[in-house]
Amino acid sequence: MNHPFLSDTYPIQWASLTADHIEPDISHAIELAEQNLKEIRNLSESEVTFQNTFLALEQASDALDHGWGRVNHLDSVANNEAQRAELNKMLPKVSAFYSAISLDSEIWSSLKAFSVSEGMKGLSDLEKRFVEETCRGFIQSGADLPKEKKDKVAAVSAKLSEVTQKYSENTLDSTNDWELVIDDKARLAGIPDMFCESARLDALSKDLGTEDQPKWRFVLQFPSYYPVLQHADDELLRKEVWEGLNTVGNKGDWDNTDLIWEILALRKEKAVLLGKKHYPNLVLEERMAKTGEAALSFINGLHEKVKPAFLKDHEELLAYVSKKTGTTVDSIKPWEGAYWAEKMRIELYDFDEQELRPYFEVSQVMEGMFTICSKLFNIRIEERTASFNKENDGIETWHEECSYYDLFDKESGELLGSFYADWHPRESKRGGAWMNSLKTGGILKDGTRDAHVGLIIGNMTKPVGDQPALLDHREVETIFHEFGHLLHHLLSEVAIKSLSGTNVPWDFVELPSQILENWCWDRKSLDLFATHFKTGEVIPEELYQKMLSARNFRSGTGFMRQLMLGKIDLELHLAPEKYQDKDLDEVDEIILSEYRIPSKFKSPSILRKFSHLFSSPVAYSSGYYSYKWAEVLDADAFTRFQNEGILNEEVGMAFRKEILSRGNSRPVDESYRQFMGRDPELEPLLVRSAIQ
Repeated sequence: MNHPFLSDTYPIQWASLTADHIEPDISHAIELAEQNLKEIRNLSESEVTFQNTFLALEQASDALDHGWGRVNHLDSVANNEAQRAELNKMLPKVSAFYSAISLDSEIWSSLKAFSVSEGMKGLSDLEKRFVEETCRGFIQSGADLPKEKKDKVAAVSAKLSEVTQKYSENTLDSTNDWELVIDDKARLAGIPDMFCESARLDALSKDLGTEDQPKWRFVLQFPSYYPVLQHADDELLRKEVWEGLNTVGNKGDWDNTDLIWEILALRKEKAVLLGKKHYPNLVLEERMAKTGEAALSFINGLHEKVKPAFLKDHEELLAYVSKKTGTTVDSIKPWEGAYWAEKMRIELYDFDEQELRPYFEVSQVMEGMFTICSKLFNIRIEERTASFNKENDGIETWHEECSYYDLFDKESGELLGSFYADWHPRESKRGGAWMNSLKTGGILKDGTRDAHVGLIIGNMTKPVGDQPALLDHREVETIFHEFGHLLHHLLSEVAIKSLSGTNVPWDFVELPSQILENWCWDRKSLDLFATHFKTGEVIPEELYQKMLSARNFRSGTGFMRQLMLGKIDLELHLAPEKYQDKDLDEVDEIILSEYRIPSKFKSPSILRKFSHLFSSPVAYSSGYYSYKWAEVLDADAFTRFQNEGILNEEVGMAFRKEILSRGNSRPVDESYRQFMGRDPELEPLLVRSAIQ
């Protein structure tokens, strides 16, 4: 295999994808793509057909798409210095290649020639939509600009790729640079035993402490630090962890402050070059919101509805802390909020979420989720033997904790797709949870099927000693969420790849993921997977009722946090020049003054580690509102399941047919109406969140 990153052999042979192959493989892929593009450029007006223009363009960079996708994936889950150096060496070339396509006047000329030709009349509806969407994308990217502006757009795009990659690296490196090693067990009072044991074993793995004289190591991965903030009775310990979190993207050579301003300026410059007033109007033009102003109006409108519940949450927490401390408390320190809120929840509802963990062993959660989705969507999922570097002759994976599955259509028996799952944190892996595609298959021209390949990644609670990984309910929701994205990819029936699966407007893409979280709350669906890892018993009814009662505890606060993130995203991108010369932390306070409770204790801006916005040229920039937008859709769409049956196969298959399989083959608002029979309504979300 001369170019392993470009191999079209599946399952992927991960051990062959080493750093020394990145430059030759990606360089070769660019050469192949350029040869394919040259054929499109050289077409005369009389020669153009759908196959040699639009379809040829769709396939021109297949090898590069595959190869560069694998490079970036490994950068996310198995980061190392050699690999990073090679990625950064090739990044400018790859960015320049991709950004140049839509600015290539000869390619655009061939595409336009076909788009107005008689050949258009013979196309299917899907092919016509593909032509229309492609032409719109070219125009939006600057295809009709004069050469001087095109060159500027290309330069800005290339620079954005470099700067956002640096932001991402800074975030990872500063996260990994911090650790807190405790040698006094008394300081761990209040923290559940499983988290203490995990910290002890982590310390041992780093040659810190011994079995006789243990130490406990805490790091800035969520399963490690959050139990400290939520449970540690030692306030100074919580403060140390909070201060550690504030170093992410905010420390020495890893300080992201200047990069943020540079990214914002570059995005604004690109938007103006492309004829838009500001960046949000550039990226939202083809999304459901359409404009930055409309997205901001959506956020502000929800803010007014949620603010009373948010203020009530705060007042109740102040009263609780005052009562428990015997003092008058008028402000909550940043490292105190999670701790006192957890105490309050346990007392109000007699509910400690740690009681649920034994019922959420990760493999049982996966199996139960598969059972639910198999029933709803008429699929069958089988785990394959998988191992790191083919140690046990199974499917090869990139890490020993990774597993592999095949997904079949239950009725036809066809293999629809395969996927990897990798759930636990490590230093070489970026934080958060995500889904991605490794291959877009689907229905081929001859009617046969090419299987999709995807992945789901998270940073969940790890196994502790001989005890398996026992998740909290939030982590269970995260697994269901990412699997919803994955189903959107694997169940796509769209023959044109760029219109397939998750290639939909970003304020719609969260619908399949967020709606699946609802099955983490229903008694009937929970009983299919939430069984005690030792006894096999389902969640006791009393505990389940406590869980339901506590569901909307401080829901106004959680709702407001999401609105806050959407607000600062849009405000900064709508008018970055308004804030450019100001201190980033002051800007944060100005924009979010109505979205936060005034406090004498200041926290550095989350923007320095807000990877959703700044870790790639586009990411969720100007689009973080999408989570709440899609939550409106998911709460509303779920009412059909509630009304007709939580495990109703007919409703599930309607969702598969009208939403999951359709991708962007038609306008997504039409897909929604086909499933629900009407436009979405806001009321179900407010009711579910107990906002009104």
